[in-house]
Amino acid sequence: MSHQVIFETERLIVCQYVFDIDVENFFLLNGDEEVVRYIRPAKTRDECTAFLKEIIADYLVRPLMGRWAVNDKITGEFIGSFAFIPVEGTEDSQLGYALLKEYWGKGFATELMKEGIKYVFNKTSLNEIYGITEAANIVSQKVLLKAGFTLRRTYKEGEKELCCFRIEKSDD
Repeated sequence: MSHQVIFETERLIVCQYVFDIDVENFFLLNGDEEVVRYIRPAKTRDECTAFLKEIIADYLVRPLMGRWAVNDKITGEFIGSFAFIPVEGTEDSQLGYALLKEYWGKGFATELMKEGIKYVFNKTSLNEIYGITEAANIVSQKVLLKAGFTLRRTYKEGEKELCCFRIEKSDD
């Protein structure tokens, strides 16, 4: 079984996860405390396996949304994941990403966010998308700003201080 492509950027292919192909890469990403420290607690191998099965099952429920694998277009190497998912407890939707450490600082996150925005506004009826970061995650805030998001507000969720960014669909 091959990956179903969601969208492509200049250097990357964003596609649905395929369990047998992606289970190990998914663990490498979601089991790494440094990679996911601003997203969620790192997961064990068993937790990653269960989470990946949920993600794949969700493709049928929400065909245009999801968490997807990101692969290098030339080498086919797995570099991380990209998400277009609901903001928990709201009617809003958000974009997010996580990259393996060796791919940090190469512009991939900004490239993903810019194309992800185009994907959402071209494929859905949404007029706005959110990006949410921890206040301490300055690098991701810079990515959101470079991709065209603007800071809307900061707020507390439990012990975490979060920054909520938004981008609106333009008429051009």
